[in-house]
Amino acid sequence: MIDLRLLREDPDRVRASQRARGEDVDLVDALLSADELRRSSGVRFDELRNEQKSLGKLIPRATPEERTELLKKAEQLKADVKAADAAQDEADADAKRLLLQLGNIVHEDVPVGGEEDFVVLETHGTIRDFGAEGFEPKDHLELGEALGAIDMERGAKVSGSRFYYLTGVGALLELALVNAAIAQATEAGFTPMLTPALVRPRAMEGTGFLGQAAENVYHLEKDDYYLVGTSEVPLAAYHMDEIIDAAKLPLRYAGFSPCFRREAGTYGKDTRGIFRVHQFDKVEMFSYVDPADAEAEHRRLLEWEKQWLTGLELPFQVIDVATGDLGASASRKFDCEAWIPTQGKYRELTSASNCDGFQARRLSVRMRDGKKVQPLATLNGTLCAVPRTIVALLENHQLPDGSVRVPEMLRPYLGGREVLEPVAK
Repeated sequence: MIDLRLLREDPDRVRASQRARGEDVDLVDALLSADELRRSSGVRFDELRNEQKSLGKLIPRATPEERTELLKKAEQLKADVKAADAAQDEADADAKRLLLQLGNIVHEDVPVGGEEDFVVLETHGTIRDFGAEGFEPKDHLELGEALGAIDMERGAKVSGSRFYYLTGVGALLELALVNAAIAQATEAGFTPMLTPALVRPRAMEGTGFLGQAAENVYHLEKDDYYLVGTSEVPLAAYHMDEIIDAAKLPLRYAGFSPCFRREAGTYGKDTRGIFRVHQFDKVEMFSYVDPADAEAEHRRLLEWEKQWLTGLELPFQVIDVATGDLGASASRKFDCEAWIPTQGKYRELTSASNCDGFQARRLSVRMRDGKKVQPLATLNGTLCAVPRTIVALLENHQLPDGSVRVPEMLRPYLGGREVLEPVAK
């Protein structure tokens, strides 16, 4: 959540942020009113409690005649205090409800607009000219089936659409990617983490995934647990309700977990193959830092993502994501999009988001610097979303005979294989 002091002192900035996101601007004024009522309710309760305490001291010293009147007044004050306490609780709950609906304040440099209004910041690598090489590229599913790596048919039979099996060399390729990603992250100073896939509501709400993103979240109603769509959720909640010594920052974690997403609103979109699926594995970087270092850490996360994609020898571009596509928690987000030959366009493989103190306030994660205690900043960055990375690898490194060249970086994790060969029918 945002800092309420910012809302009170500069509501126009919050309105501008909501407008840029394409969100409800009237929410700002509703929250201002609720905050004012919350504070005035608190003042009223404190006044009545003080009056009640003062009256309590007078009663023992009062004459019999005075005591009767004071006891009558005390009874009325008791009812007033109870009513004021209830009003204060209601005002607090209303203010919190509205505050949780408000997105993070957008960074001033973020391009304004929707999904297609991003700005390309960098382009890396060379897009292959398959025509010049004398063959038409196959898509990842055709390649994966020929390699004995992907089985969509049985995935659909067992679990339904957008589920799949990685088989044989496909399973080995996932394990190679995960191990290579964890190795890079560990070398960069991240602590490897295997995280829970089920979390309580507070963890999901605290990271900002129960607002506009709620339609894509799987909820187990009987147990009131949520299946995570990214290990960002359990990593952000790892230090929930803790105060961290500033000298220990930054804290960096690399989480590996299964991820589950409904993909609501994507009917008919990317239905072929494993690009957009309901379950996948991912390695996610997560940082807790001093707010003063948040922007620099954001750039560092991006550099680690670029290092990863460069090591996989993939052509990619870096984009500055527009305001309407940020999600509730991020103030700024950089995506790395890899070239997908058979689609003829760049598609998202990684994201790096600066959430400033937004998640930390919701989850009560704070830092102590001397006597000062304040929310710290959280950031997250995808290192390897496995299925999409496999899509990009198969299509970009395919050879005319249907085999696939293995990038040098992955070879040690695939038993030295230099090429993935089609299996005999």
